[in-house]
Amino acid sequence: MLSATDLQVAYGPVVAVNNVSFRVPAGSIVSLIGPNGAGKTTILNALSGLAPLRSGSILFNGKDISRMSAHRRVSEGIAQVPEGRQVLAGMSVRENLELGGYRRPAKEVNEDIGKMEEYFPVLRQRSKAAAGSLSGGEQQMLAIARGLMARPGLLLLDEPSLGLAPLVVRFIFEFIQRLRDEGQTILLVEQNAREALDVSSYAYVIESGRIVIEGRAEQLRSDPAIARAYLGLT
Repeated sequence: MLSATDLQVAYGPVVAVNNVSFRVPAGSIVSLIGPNGAGKTTILNALSGLAPLRSGSILFNGKDISRMSAHRRVSEGIAQVPEGRQVLAGMSVRENLELGGYRRPAKEVNEDIGKMEEYFPVLRQRSKAAAGSLSGGEQQMLAIARGLMARPGLLLLDEPSLGLAPLVVRFIFEFIQRLRDEGQTILLVEQNAREALDVSSYAYVIESGRIVIEGRAEQLRSDPAIARAYLGLT
């Protein structure tokens, strides 16, 4: 579904992503894992059109989207759930969901809001509440639901477990697996390597803007040297 080749992204003289190449097959979960500041979020921003490429190319469903605007990439089928949730705090839960589907017909939006409320019943219960009044876990549910409102072919998830209680983290990763089972393609950025590898089919380890190792998730998870050096696992 997605093929990124030799991506380079810079902020002024600082190269944040340097010649990164990877693929995301349809119907899979692929993870980008690594330490803070490795360039993982910058890669997602490059895919969604929020960080311009210095060089390299991005093919999505066979189409070159490398220079395409961010809003057109949403229409093509890419949606990003940002790190830190970034819900619109002063707007209601329902208004946040409606904005997620702003490029789609109103009838479909209303149908999909019902689906999101089935996924996350708390969003129905808090539909009229300001998004900023939700707990961190509830805001993460809202952020994921808002991304799904675009009916994306590819969902970009940036640190969905960040700052959440363990029980909520477990729920979020179980839901990610459910999405995969329903056919959703996901590119996951996550510092929680154990959880990421448990749900992924393939993973790339990012350090200092480069891919330092890649492989099937179970292989990375079971290699003691790789786990200690890159993943913080024992």
